Amino acid sequence: MYFQQPLAYSLCLSISLLFAEPVPAQTFDQQPGSSRKSIEIVRTDLVPDIDGALDDEIWKSATVINDMHQFQPVDHGEPSESSVFYLAYSERFLYIGARLYDSDPAAISARQLVQGQTMRFDDAFEFLLDTFNNGRTGYSFQVNPNGIRVEGVYDDPSRLNRDWTGIWQVESRIDEEGWTSEVAIPFNTLNFDPTAEAWGFTIARTIARKNEELAWSSFNRNINPTTTGLLTGIRDIRQGVGLDIIPSLALAGARDEVAGVSDNRTDPSLNVFYKITPNLTGALTINTDFSATEVDNRQVNLSRFSLFFPEKRDFFLQDVDIFNFGGRGSGTNNRNNNGIPFYSRRIGLGSNGQPVDIDAGLKVTGRIGNLNMGALAVQQGENGTLDAQNLFVGRVAANVLGESSIGAIFTDGNPASEISNSLAGVDFRYQNTRFSDTHTLSIDNYYQQTSTDGLNGDSKSFGTNTQWRTQGNGLGGSLGYNYVGEDFNPALGFANQRGVDSYYLGGTWRRFFRNNPRFRFWTIRGRYEYTRRLDNREMQSGFFFLRPFTIETHRGDSFSFGPTRNREGLQRDFEISPGIVIPKGKYTFDSYSIELQASNQRVFAPSLTLTKGDFYTGTTNEANVGLEWRPDEHFYLRWSYNYQDIQLPQGDFKVKLVSANANYAFNSKWSWVNLIQYDNASSSAGINSRLRWNPQAGEDLFIVLNYNFDSEGVFSKLSAEKSEIALKYTRTFRF
Repeated sequence: MYFQQPLAYSLCLSISLLFAEPVPAQTFDQQPGSSRKSIEIVRTDLVPDIDGALDDEIWKSATVINDMHQFQPVDHGEPSESSVFYLAYSERFLYIGARLYDSDPAAISARQLVQGQTMRFDDAFEFLLDTFNNGRTGYSFQVNPNGIRVEGVYDDPSRLNRDWTGIWQVESRIDEEGWTSEVAIPFNTLNFDPTAEAWGFTIARTIARKNEELAWSSFNRNINPTTTGLLTGIRDIRQGVGLDIIPSLALAGARDEVAGVSDNRTDPSLNVFYKITPNLTGALTINTDFSATEVDNRQVNLSRFSLFFPEKRDFFLQDVDIFNFGGRGSGTNNRNNNGIPFYSRRIGLGSNGQPVDIDAGLKVTGRIGNLNMGALAVQQGENGTLDAQNLFVGRVAANVLGESSIGAIFTDGNPASEISNSLAGVDFRYQNTRFSDTHTLSIDNYYQQTSTDGLNGDSKSFGTNTQWRTQGNGLGGSLGYNYVGEDFNPALGFANQRGVDSYYLGGTWRRFFRNNPRFRFWTIRGRYEYTRRLDNREMQSGFFFLRPFTIETHRGDSFSFGPTRNREGLQRDFEISPGIVIPKGKYTFDSYSIELQASNQRVFAPSLTLTKGDFYTGTTNEANVGLEWRPDEHFYLRWSYNYQDIQLPQGDFKVKLVSANANYAFNSKWSWVNLIQYDNASSSAGINSRLRWNPQAGEDLFIVLNYNFDSEGVFSKLSAEKSEIALKYTRTFRF
């Protein structure tokens, strides 16, 4: 059949690679004589006082790392500043100390004071732990000079999920020589293989004002689980009982201002995590409460297809990497996410984004030998006329070759309907992060099929996606094909286009400048996508994007420009805005953009994107304006405004989307985070205000205010719609 050739080609390529002469990267974690750096960590009975000062006895006998190198801007270049790290461990803790020298301590950037928030503009150090030493997944822990913690888990070597949270301790200090830090990570925060003789490990440092990145072990200007060295000597460590009990209590009062109706609620909830083995975790949630979860950033949809919003709820983010399938579901790009089998936001959220009760949930995730497994069972409460629903997701994947995997997924249940639904799928990922001296290669193949009562047509989806990447000089690219049948219906997944197949081709060329005092590199980027309908093979949409000139300075400022071409094939009339209907037919329209982005390492960092061109049979003028202002570690303001003036023969309309973040950190334990949003599509404005007390990792008190208004203009003539205030306290008891 016409759609089988790209998949067959990629499968043949993947299979041929299985039997090709192996290269070191494929068995890098096992191969004798490997060139990986290695260091043995010291075991100790000493306990440091985690206060940021390196004056404890433990550091005098600790393992020392001081052989750092640049990986940005010069690969394996000489660092501009010296760094010394100290490593030790006890039966239950991993300890890390850092002495980060700086020739100009007054210039150290330390402007983040909110726990868990980004440090992309700060001096920092980061360490990676691949506790299974498999080069596939791992943990990232990041620290800045204010002692702020940011952690994450690698979904795969190329994707770091910063939404994962763990319990660990850190304190930092700035002094006349630079800055210092002390870290303690409980082993019961980690999943690991107790029989492993070594862990993958690397440590990195950021010198913000120089846009300089240092590492102990890196490859091709990058750090991830596949670029780690070896940390040896870890033996006889314990996770205690391996039990975390996390009770929460939420008190909330809500009011419908239009109807004049108020409602008060008291919601106790309980989360329990138990490490069945050191690398297998069971999780139980009862009467789950998400009142303290961040609200979504608004999007205005001018397409015919539903939008994708990322998961933000802690229970579903725990071991989220286990459930990734077929290389799908990366980021928030709606095209990349079409056809993913499991999308956790389907659970516990109604179609309007309002919470639906989760009565109970049970999850088991982890690794057994070369198998990665996950199982999730949830009982979702009643939702209007819909009865309570039982939902299940199962995932298993086996590690093969050096970095590759083969697996399967199964889902059962329908959170939005009583119509029976299930899905089964298989996938194979070939990955080699050292395919050449400068490039990595990954090939994802998948096949999945749904079963839905009343749907008897084409219910399969399959695809292949190849990526050839480099962080250095040279050419990278991507090539893919995806097929989604007309009756493919993943009730626990995400599919916003059905009955289509899609092709895409992308490329990136980068060249680093040598000894240029101002500019760091020049990039050329392009991407082509084409989607057609399966029933008549006619074009549904097309997209061509080219940025022939993107240049970035050493400070991190960037400038780019280029054209975009869109094609749309409308099978029926499309109401793009109330009362404005675009007739069915085929359309091609071009636009041109110029983009300016100041480095977010600057105190004041504006950004601007201007787009002008055709839009269907009319024209569009679009401006995206943003600014970030961070004068010190206490205050942060981010403001963005998306404005589109669209003129069509059928009528004119404007799109306005305004967003403002205004945060204040009193200290590293108290923060006040505010998000204010408005869009004229819904003619509404919203405020989400969260006061947080975080005295230690694993303990939180939130006071959350949500207020929604009808608005006739940009925050003008406001009329209150709904309001809610909630107080939530949660604490982890670890045994």
